[in-house]
Amino acid sequence: MAGLTRRERLRAELERDAKAAARRITAAEGVEGLTVAAVARSVGVTSPALYRYFEGRNGLIRAVYDDVMAEFMQVVAGAVERQDPDDISARLHAATRAVFDWSVANPAEFNLLMGAAYPMAAAASSDDIPHAILRELGGLYGQLFTRLWREQRLAHPSDEEIDPALARQLGRYREAMGIEVPIGVALLMITCWRQIYGMLCLAVYSHMSYALDDPVPLFEDMMDRLLGILSLTRSPRLVI
Repeated sequence: MAGLTRRERLRAELERDAKAAARRITAAEGVEGLTVAAVARSVGVTSPALYRYFEGRNGLIRAVYDDVMAEFMQVVAGAVERQDPDDISARLHAATRAVFDWSVANPAEFNLLMGAAYPMAAAASSDDIPHAILRELGGLYGQLFTRLWREQRLAHPSDEEIDPALARQLGRYREAMGIEVPIGVALLMITCWRQIYGMLCLAVYSHMSYALDDPVPLFEDMMDRLLGILSLTRSPRLVI
């Protein structure tokens, strides 16, 4: 903070501490417990003092969402970058395992990004939260699927094989993601994601924990099957 006045430095520190407190409260109590008053108590200021930095509770929710999204994508992108750039199987597997591990380790944050608390986060935003996961995570996967398609390694349904009503929606999905692939490739992406998302919810919310006390083997079985759908096999060079 070199070059800042003492007043500016104190303001910056308060904003940083308030964001950290908001993240702690969200992790402990969920987004339902995240209020301006709770954050103010945590950092030792009055509620009105925080309105200089955040537009009320919605501003706090957005700040936490942005911080969590940045952390999440850093973890996933880092897992991908540890793989051989030419090994698409390893990169897809590593990305998905990173999504899984992070989600299980951070259930409240998962809930905010793509779980039950997501509608509240979306309602708190006047801009692009509804497209954030699609743009960030979907964009990462979209690059890998596009490579497979361009290298003619991806068997996908033709346009004629897809129900017209579904095809229209897939077209919107493809456009929102900003990738140039046939809608059959977009269908493969959603087919994979619906299984991945179900696996995430099963693990994060401890569904079937009476039997599946360790969801990792089921996750890895799912990955082998999804890679098979994409005409890939598990890479021997995978780095987790």
